[in-house]
Amino acid sequence: MMRSATRTIQGQTAMQTSPADPSLLYQRREDRTMLLLMTPALLVIVLLLVVPLAWLSWQSIWNHGFTFENYRRIFTGVYLDTFLLTFKLSVIVTIVTLLLGYPVAYFAASVSPRFSALILGMVILPFWTSVLVRTYAWLVLLQRTGVINKALMATGLIDHPLQLAYNQLGTVVAMVHILLPFMVLPLYSAMQKIPQNLSQAGASLGGSPLHVFARVFLPLSMSGVIAGVTLVFILCLGFYITPELMGGGKSVMVSMIVSRNVEIYNSWGAASAVSVVLLVCVFGIFYAASRVVPLEKTLGAK
Repeated sequence: MMRSATRTIQGQTAMQTSPADPSLLYQRREDRTMLLLMTPALLVIVLLLVVPLAWLSWQSIWNHGFTFENYRRIFTGVYLDTFLLTFKLSVIVTIVTLLLGYPVAYFAASVSPRFSALILGMVILPFWTSVLVRTYAWLVLLQRTGVINKALMATGLIDHPLQLAYNQLGTVVAMVHILLPFMVLPLYSAMQKIPQNLSQAGASLGGSPLHVFARVFLPLSMSGVIAGVTLVFILCLGFYITPELMGGGKSVMVSMIVSRNVEIYNSWGAASAVSVVLLVCVFGIFYAASRVVPLEKTLGAK
């Protein structure tokens, strides 16, 4: 009796999971259709992303034979100094953009929707102008015969022009201006989702505005802070035009090393090794940030 019941149950289970089950056939047909629809996009990704990355990796370790000389060179001499300077400037720019962008985002999230749209429009407005034009505009403002030096000398505050361009100071100023929107927008997105009644509840319980901000608002906005810091820092690592023009050869960053290895020295192996190391650093930063904030929030998907 028990064997008969067991065989009956097994038979029913086999019939439910049979390949002839219409639901399973429909699911497999739908999977095949989705795979066919995704094939063009996958081919584009493979051709434009996977193949170039594989070629870079191969170039970095092959020079008439396998060699790790290109990678060894990165951790010594000029290459190491360039990486350290790149991270130093990236940290400075990220901190400055955070200090400037947080109040702007906080104000935009606190006012009425009409004024908020106006503030965000002013933040996004520089995107309508190319990075090259904005960098040249800062050269006009900061050079020794520029608008700022002339204004300071006219007011008698200085006797001779200040060196505001063609150094690290000018590079930082121009990069902060260009990358500030990438800090403000994630911050505003996070702050807008914070219920205002939480701050009102904290104030009704006797908390001062500073105490309520530090204990309620600031912790809830940390997802935006981490997203903005991650985006700005990663963009700084690969910046090229602004450091090249504003640095005057004194602020050599990693992207400039890659360009010079290819254009001047025709050393594709060294350029590939630097690119691979920089890419690994970017992936590492994204991974570290994703451990705190989900990647889709960092990229602005939610």
